[in-house]
Order: sequence, then C-alpha cells, then structure tokens
Amino acid sequence: MSNKTYDILKWIVITVLPALLTLFGVIGATLDFSFTDTVITIGTAVITFLGTILGISSVNYNKNNK
Repeated sequence: MSNKTYDILKWIVITVLPALLTLFGVIGATLDFSFTDTVITIGTAVITFLGTILGISSVNYNKNNK
C-alpha cells in the first residue's frame, strides 16, 4: 500500500466515518428511527476494526523500515 493510499484510508477511518456515524445517530434519534442504536453499534464495531487493521499495518511498516 502506498503512503498516499494509507493517508487517505486513515483520514476516512479517523475523521469521515466517525463524523458520518455521529450525524446518522443524531438524525436517527431526532427522527426516532427504530434501528438507530443497532446501526451505531455495528458502525462503531466496523470503524474500530478498520482502525485496528490500519494500526497493525502501520506498526508492521515501521518495523520493516527500521
């Protein structure tokens, strides 16, 4: 994975997805969507998984380049 690709994915996982999930949560709670809690729970799990994968990738990259 190139450095630019990693930076874009990191920005999406750290900034865009949590903001999007928060937006959905606020709108869902305001409009009383019945599945808001489920979507937020699943979304949080997916974002955590992606963040972990990116973190492991970063550690492996730094380990190999020392």
